[in-house]
Amino acid sequence: MGNDKKKAVFLDRDGVINRETGEYVFEPENFEINEGVFDAMTALRDAGFILIVISNQGGIGKGLYTHSHVEKIHNKLKQMLSLHNLELAEIYYCPHYPSSGKCLCRKPGSLLVEKAIARFNIDPSLSFMIGDKESDTEAALRAGVKGILINANESILNYIDIITNGNGKA
Repeated sequence: MGNDKKKAVFLDRDGVINRETGEYVFEPENFEINEGVFDAMTALRDAGFILIVISNQGGIGKGLYTHSHVEKIHNKLKQMLSLHNLELAEIYYCPHYPSSGKCLCRKPGSLLVEKAIARFNIDPSLSFMIGDKESDTEAALRAGVKGILINANESILNYIDIITNGNGKA
């Protein structure tokens, strides 16, 4: 493959991959995958996209839970994905909360997206970010990635054609 650029789909976690409940999800038993996620991720992988999660986890900064809680959830997610022969290239998350000071990694900041672009040799113009908040699509835009805004807990299967056809018109 040489220096060929990769294409990626960046996925927000809460509300996109797993059920957004209105409260912080930090216990593995409360982590429920949204309908259509496995099929959607399989279709994206088969279309040549690498899959990367970008998530704000401000509850850490608020002291509501720890990095260890988040790692347990992410381990559960990886196990669930492996049962469907899926894997994520990486999971990036921001542990900061706005009241604890400014950071560049919290969406709508684009640092985590840019970090992934550099690390995995991703072509932003061929890539997408699926999120359920304006901050997700704003982070995508700042990194040169096409943003797709969905409703919380909506099936991302609804957007696979848009992504795989490459026109990015959500």
